[in-house]
Amino acid sequence: MEKTEATLHLLLDAHKLKRTYRTGWVARGISNAESVAEHSFGVTFIALLLMEMIDHPLDKNKVLTIALLHDLPEGITGDIPSPAVAHFPPNAKRDAELAVLKHQLNNLPHADQWRDWWQEFEDRSSPEGRLVRDADKLDMLIQAYTYEQTTSNRWLEEFWPLAEDGPQFEFPAAQAIYESLITLRENTTL
Repeated sequence: MEKTEATLHLLLDAHKLKRTYRTGWVARGISNAESVAEHSFGVTFIALLLMEMIDHPLDKNKVLTIALLHDLPEGITGDIPSPAVAHFPPNAKRDAELAVLKHQLNNLPHADQWRDWWQEFEDRSSPEGRLVRDADKLDMLIQAYTYEQTTSNRWLEEFWPLAEDGPQFEFPAAQAIYESLITLRENTTL
């Protein structure tokens, strides 16, 4: 497959994310749940903002690439929620998503680098991967807060980590945003 054709196939796979809904929200009765593409935009935007708030030197291209790629395989595998993954063999979801990603990126010039960066997100093995992990979690919590405020699902408790377990995020800037969100949630009249 030539590079142009491989690029087209990747674009078509990425487009599927617009029609792949976040099943964790759907399973909790959210009738107009966000798509994986909407979530990926949120993660990318949060990652961009976090990079501006931290002193740690990061590769901006790498962060934004990881943020855009982190859920790309879900256009094929679907969004498998955490409660379901708990019943899978260890690493089954990750292995399936990696196999899909390898196929999606096949014959593209940066395929090896992008797969490695995606793996850094999965393994939390680089500062860039960990920053995108923080952004991923923050986007989910901001979405939970938004659903609590705008739908009949007023309290989505299971999505909120317990503050007494200590910091929930790798980077202090992400932790500070989380703490501000917790305060806003506690002070919002439902």
